Amino acid sequence: MYDVLKVNLLKNIVIKLEKKESIYFLNLAANENRWNTTFVREIAKALDEIEKDEGPGALITSSENPKFFSNGLDLDWMQDPKSNPDGGDRDVFGKEFMHLMGRFITLPIPTVCAINGHAFGAGFMLALTHDVRIMREDRGFLCANEMQLGLSIPRPELSLFKHKIPANAFYETVQLSKRWTGTDALDAGIVQATSSFEELPELAVKKAEELAPLATDRENFGYQKEMLFGENAAINLNHGPAHMLKNSEAFKS
Repeated sequence: MYDVLKVNLLKNIVIKLEKKESIYFLNLAANENRWNTTFVREIAKALDEIEKDEGPGALITSSENPKFFSNGLDLDWMQDPKSNPDGGDRDVFGKEFMHLMGRFITLPIPTVCAINGHAFGAGFMLALTHDVRIMREDRGFLCANEMQLGLSIPRPELSLFKHKIPANAFYETVQLSKRWTGTDALDAGIVQATSSFEELPELAVKKAEELAPLATDRENFGYQKEMLFGENAAINLNHGPAHMLKNSEAFKS
């Protein structure tokens, strides 16, 4: 085991990235894991480290907070960045966040999201960018809550939801801001499995270890993802969510 990256912000660890054998563990450790530019950039550094490696591997993303996987945007920072300067440059947040989500979708190793609590808005997006989603069955909601906040969902984000959420659940998710419990999300096909809180880490590791050999040739594994989700995506002969997220400025309404 070795620590790849530990980032400190205001004496609090924002993220932790560790590797044990072929499995990377990305642990979100910023309290409710609300999104601002600083949070985006530190996670991007973690992906940089993962992409420097070669050979079999898989990523597990989880949260240290037993209540929240990620509680969406850092609204205090968004509304008053001058009073919350540690969140970074607000003007570049949208572009950099979308690009980070695109990187997650096409990361050249299998990815497993262990959703141990609520995942709202941007946190829900992060979960959807993973290849496999395993959710705590007894607590937590998945919700795209933009409509509740009086916001419209950007087209790259809608593309992500369209590709990752079955058609029968898509409209309820993006237009009606449905809150999905673990059981409901499993029935709808939004997550692939559920478990108790105590068994979630073990189940995530088991799945990651099962999938890690697929990335023996990372270039090929990443290429297949680009074919699915990138420019001129093979699954719909149009731009996929990774291309739209990485180039979000070109897809403004």
